[in-house]
Amino acid sequence: MAQHDNSYKLLFSHPRMVHDLLTGFVREAWVEQLDFTSLEKVSGSYVTDELRDREDDIIWRIRWGKDWLYVYLLLEFQSSVDRFMAVRIMSYVGLLYQDLIRQKALTPTGRLPPVLPVVLYNGENRWHAAPNVADLVEPVPGGLEHYRPALTYLLLDEGAIVNDPTWSEPARNVVAALFRLENNRDEQEMLHVLGRLVDWLKAPEQTGLRRAFVVWIRRVLLPHRAPGMELPELNDLQELHEVHTMLAERIKKWPERWRQEGLEQGREEGTRRMLARLIVKKYGVIPTWAQNRLDQAGTEQLETWAEAILEAETLEALLSETPGH
Repeated sequence: MAQHDNSYKLLFSHPRMVHDLLTGFVREAWVEQLDFTSLEKVSGSYVTDELRDREDDIIWRIRWGKDWLYVYLLLEFQSSVDRFMAVRIMSYVGLLYQDLIRQKALTPTGRLPPVLPVVLYNGENRWHAAPNVADLVEPVPGGLEHYRPALTYLLLDEGAIVNDPTWSEPARNVVAALFRLENNRDEQEMLHVLGRLVDWLKAPEQTGLRRAFVVWIRRVLLPHRAPGMELPELNDLQELHEVHTMLAERIKKWPERWRQEGLEQGREEGTRRMLARLIVKKYGVIPTWAQNRLDQAGTEQLETWAEAILEAETLEALLSETPGH
């Protein structure tokens, strides 16, 4: 999880990622008025009342007309949905505003600049938490409801986006490619998306982002999609296109590997079933402790027991196990 957080933080520390995030996934008219040449990463170190640093969150600012717009990007990587995420967002935006007040970073009219809070979530379960803190506060009639806080965050649930049949993937969008890679259905699709990234990020000014993708592929994508598969260490001269080439060569061998693994699994299961039938014929019903031993044994151990069953007088002697232990 920490590897995932750090890899994503590295990726979204590049302006191209923020550009593609806003243009590809915020379908609102004001985005067209942004000056993307002004994108600037600002400090994200804010201390909460519990003295916990928020250094892992990423904050950018961008010109919107004559004023600055702040994008607070919260990278959320957890297996479960945080029901009270809206409260956390309210706290973090408040901390950002306090810092801007201290810096006197106000609009020409003396007001606070607008902030877009974004929650980027990639868990397997679909996000179902309230998008507005007002939804988490019990409504009370008689006028008290006017004091209920209201703050909405923009949720980007990667799995929901990619698996939505109505979703139209933005063209030449590296964030969309990232979402597609994380949720790819097969290895050929993964190679296709990587090939597009190689083409899109070949310019010299994209060197840093290319390397960030290499780090993410090594630490996050491959451990998830191909456990046990490793890439050689890459030096500064080796970049995304070399990763694509190496993956293409290795993926050719994956079907054969899976076939061999399937044969081995089939052999093991067949041996286990045969041994269970022999045990029933010789010793009667298989007790729970013995079945557990059979289920946990590998092919070699199962074959050893199958050879020894003719001479073993008791099931305990065969499995070298005392009932109840």
